[in-house]
Amino acid sequence: MLATEHPPLISSLYADSSRLIPNDRIGVGDVLNITVFELGSGLFSGAAPSVSSNTDLSAASGATGSVTHQTLPPTEVEADGTLTIPYVGRLHVVGMTPQNLAEKIRTALTGKSQNAEVMVHIGTDISNTVIISGAVHHPGRVLLSTAQERLSDVVAIAGGANYPPEDTFVQLVRGNKSGGTDLGTLETYPKEDIPARPGDRIHVVYQPRSYTVFGAASKNAMQVDFNSPTVNLAEAIARVGGPNDSLADPNAVFLFRFEDTVAAKALNLQTPETLQGIPVIYKLDMMNPSSYFLAQRIPIKSKDVILIANAKTDRFYKFNQLISTLISPAITAAWIAR
Repeated sequence: MLATEHPPLISSLYADSSRLIPNDRIGVGDVLNITVFELGSGLFSGAAPSVSSNTDLSAASGATGSVTHQTLPPTEVEADGTLTIPYVGRLHVVGMTPQNLAEKIRTALTGKSQNAEVMVHIGTDISNTVIISGAVHHPGRVLLSTAQERLSDVVAIAGGANYPPEDTFVQLVRGNKSGGTDLGTLETYPKEDIPARPGDRIHVVYQPRSYTVFGAASKNAMQVDFNSPTVNLAEAIARVGGPNDSLADPNAVFLFRFEDTVAAKALNLQTPETLQGIPVIYKLDMMNPSSYFLAQRIPIKSKDVILIANAKTDRFYKFNQLISTLISPAITAAWIAR
């Protein structure tokens, strides 16, 4: 269970995975480029056609005369979600696609312009973007497309993370909710790599992973960096030299960890949950050969604590060291006096 565990921290923000949010809607602050095509002298082109005739388009539309087009000045969608178009008036456009708006304008020009056709393009797209900041090469605003970019795609578009994926924490703020996981999880588990939505805020943080070892290890108590995508319990113990032959109790190697709720339920634990998670202590007997194989399957998590217990005889060893420390100066002085 521990070997297959991965925390679903971001996918919970994307409850309905079958419903995709479109990334081509017009929003407040967007700047629209609107072009109107007309036959002959039109409302927007004036009396004298400014563009030479297009024979194919005229023939296809079943009319004679030149086809002119006029691009209106760039128009920004106002705070109330509306914009004003000459001969059309004020329209509420927030939530519409460019194609919907073009059809609405064309319909409004019926009877005022001769066979008008309209094209709408979002020149400056503000509403269909996400903000990415933190430990990426190019932080800023990223424009989403109809390809439905996922969180790892947005990080890649921003130039990629500055640090290894497993040491890079991706925090997503969506509305009034937030969640996060490391970039390595996003790249490994597609379910966690959810599509980005317009208005998302993504913060990338460098969080180097480490664990701490105490007790009768061959090396002194120390904090050890992962420096690799994964570390299992056997590797973690080996990095500090393993249990000290003369001091350690190989029957008692302890792993202290805060497990998440999912893992605690799988272990049938009833311990009350804390802010960090549910405290769990695992005991490993290194005198049992099967424990070495087991230790290779237990992944270490960041902030884990490993305690290698002292042997029962270590108390006598420490007492002997204390006596030696106290009487050694007297023995030395007696030897010098001799």
